[in-house]
Amino acid sequence: MTAVASGTPRVLTWHIHGSYLYYLAQTPCEFIVPVKDGRPEAYGGRGGHFDWPDNVREVPAEEIADLDLDVVLYQAARNYRHDQHEILSDRQRALPRIYLEHDPPREHPTDTRHLVDDPDVLLVHVTAFNDLMWDAARTPTRVIDHGVTVPDDVRYTGRRSRGIVVVNDIATRGRRLGFDVFLRARRQVPLHLAGMGSEGLGGLGDLPREDLLRLEAEHRFFFNPIRYTSLGLAVLEAMMLGLPVVGLATAELATVVQDGVSGYASTDVGRLIDRMRHLCDAPDEAARLGEAARERALDRFNIERFRQDWLQTLTDVANRPARAAAGPRHWQEYER
Repeated sequence: MTAVASGTPRVLTWHIHGSYLYYLAQTPCEFIVPVKDGRPEAYGGRGGHFDWPDNVREVPAEEIADLDLDVVLYQAARNYRHDQHEILSDRQRALPRIYLEHDPPREHPTDTRHLVDDPDVLLVHVTAFNDLMWDAARTPTRVIDHGVTVPDDVRYTGRRSRGIVVVNDIATRGRRLGFDVFLRARRQVPLHLAGMGSEGLGGLGDLPREDLLRLEAEHRFFFNPIRYTSLGLAVLEAMMLGLPVVGLATAELATVVQDGVSGYASTDVGRLIDRMRHLCDAPDEAARLGEAARERALDRFNIERFRQDWLQTLTDVANRPARAAAGPRHWQEYER
């Protein structure tokens, strides 16, 4: 492998979160995603409701070990514990490595040691909140804020006097994703629900990305009932469209939505319900809040900044010398 000086690293990663991979692929690098027959979890390649760019290339998992790569980008514990030992060669497992952590810690919010404890791996967090909460031990960390984009011809109209919620599998993910908060709010506020698994709750289902964005733009506001997770890309896409966001002032969302300026953020669910009911009857105020939300999204979460952050990070890591070739290790060595 030669050093990457021109900003075109060849990156091996897995399909873990389709929306994030879609935005990551806006970075001018070559992304190689392994696929398996039947496209099981992590091996879905270019699947899903996305218009994948040409720099995302599918390769059968059994052929990955023969490739010349610059960086291995892990995105889930199974990639780090299992997948790398199944599909990568010893030489590839010695390459510069990044672990992209999408979530805050689940076991304990402040005292959970991250799976990766290795000074030769860069741990990238998607929010500063996540970086704050994880115990990364010896592993160096970096925060790359999300970046999103929406079609140029889709903008907020707010013509529907109701809100929209976009959460995948909210019923099975329970309190952490705010299922109880959603049900409480829906009893008092007209709300549509979209996302995987929403049909059983009378929802709209898993819609193609552009169809969902066009539908969102017609709603008066976006409601985020989630208690504890990373900052959802759906929230930021809604802001980019010009929707005001109403949500729980927890995790990173507390730094994104300015209460009374770009939406409403509070830990008082009753207050949020009152504000949503008010917005249903106040289209001018909703439009004012939504414009401020769009300005906030354009400033902090624009796709060009995101691309540059990732390009710089991948180039920095790719230019680090590879460590000595890693011999076979059992995944249980990584257990804690």
